[in-house]
Amino acid sequence: MKERFPEHFLWGASSSAFQIEGGWDEDGKGMSVADYNSFKHSDKQADSKVASDFYHHWREDIALMKELGMKAYRFSLAWTRIIPDGDGEVNQHGIDFYNQVIDELISNGIQPLVTLYHFDLPYALVEKYNGWESRECAFAFERYARICFQAFGDRVKIWQVHNEQNLMIRVNNRMNIYVEDDYQADKMRAQMDYHMFLAHALAVNACHELVKDGKVGPAVSSTCTYPLTNQPMDVWAARMNDNFKTNYCLEMHMNGEYPGYYMRYLKERNIVPQMPKADQEILKKAKIDYIALNYYRTLCASYLPADEKHPIGSRVFRGNEVDFDQYGYCRDEKNENLKASEYGAQIDPMGLRLVLNDYYRRYHLPMIVTENGLGTADVLTEDGHVHDDYRIAYIDAHIDAISDAIEDGVEMMGYCPWSFMDLLSSHQGFKKRYGFVYVNREDHDLKDLRRIKKDSFMWYQKVIKDNGAK
Repeated sequence: MKERFPEHFLWGASSSAFQIEGGWDEDGKGMSVADYNSFKHSDKQADSKVASDFYHHWREDIALMKELGMKAYRFSLAWTRIIPDGDGEVNQHGIDFYNQVIDELISNGIQPLVTLYHFDLPYALVEKYNGWESRECAFAFERYARICFQAFGDRVKIWQVHNEQNLMIRVNNRMNIYVEDDYQADKMRAQMDYHMFLAHALAVNACHELVKDGKVGPAVSSTCTYPLTNQPMDVWAARMNDNFKTNYCLEMHMNGEYPGYYMRYLKERNIVPQMPKADQEILKKAKIDYIALNYYRTLCASYLPADEKHPIGSRVFRGNEVDFDQYGYCRDEKNENLKASEYGAQIDPMGLRLVLNDYYRRYHLPMIVTENGLGTADVLTEDGHVHDDYRIAYIDAHIDAISDAIEDGVEMMGYCPWSFMDLLSSHQGFKKRYGFVYVNREDHDLKDLRRIKKDSFMWYQKVIKDNGAK
């Protein structure tokens, strides 16, 4: 067998608090935006009240992680479990819960990789000042981050600040944007995005101050866009799609300022956020140590010429025959060369190799994949098995892509696919499953919440044992 991964490669898996924990209001926890959004759709799918019930099964679940052989577990803390109203009193029950989880992971040889914020802004901050639209939210987040670093930083040494800010900012309900006017929505979005960057920088600086030997960075939704044709303008449209969806975010984290193409967009739309000069020192001081990236698919684009109906910077035109990109530079196209999952994600392991190479050549920082997986409707057989060969094939191909990237010279820290166990999918509930462990429940029937190891569990167990060798 050929050794393809470094000796201390972090083989693991991932989850997030609101999608796995349940116990949404137990022991003093407050409501989050993620809870609020899930409750609105409780008649259609599962909500976050129980989710996978990790809050009551965490010892059992960590025992399964140990059995799987995981070297790392990437998970998020619920801000509202630690500070129920976002900026008020600290809830000791929340601190105690995460201390227990972290200690149990470490005692089982599993390194905790902790995300501070995964889509679950305290709803009290929305009610107080519409969340990220206010600078006060950035400073509330800094306080929350400092509390976490002080409580857990003696054991947690690898931190992610925001999960997929670059994706989250484009999803109105995750940002609590409900205005009908597109211009007002984009103006609000731009200000929220900036305040999240400020919060990220404040947290990075706090981590370097408070966590000895701590490493901190962003977890971005990675983007790789292919041009529909080799026409130069299609190539440019694909580049701009990557720039507006991901690269601007990484450049802000790296350089402490927006790149030129993004400032041009903000000016064209007349939505430049308020950015006090005093923030520049904070933003530029915040040097990230690594990049965590989530990868599920690639995209395809063609050039969108400016005209009276579709001016540069126009919003997405939902319902039209063509789905126009939100930033007005391209049309989203279907790549006929790739197969897609049942939920429309184009399956493309080569895209992961391309993304890893691209980010490493640009930023020269070590990387870790913190999400990558195949969501589908798994079937539990009558004799209690889940035969998910399709998931095995998907993850195996992406592991090969990471191995190829390492041979290309990319420095990789680890691989934590999504997800360790079945969890609450934001849009499909428990109809869409990602886990190595099946959770025996349906959207509106909790059943017994039994944990059942899928075929992919045994397969990934061997991958980890062999350190990915083939």
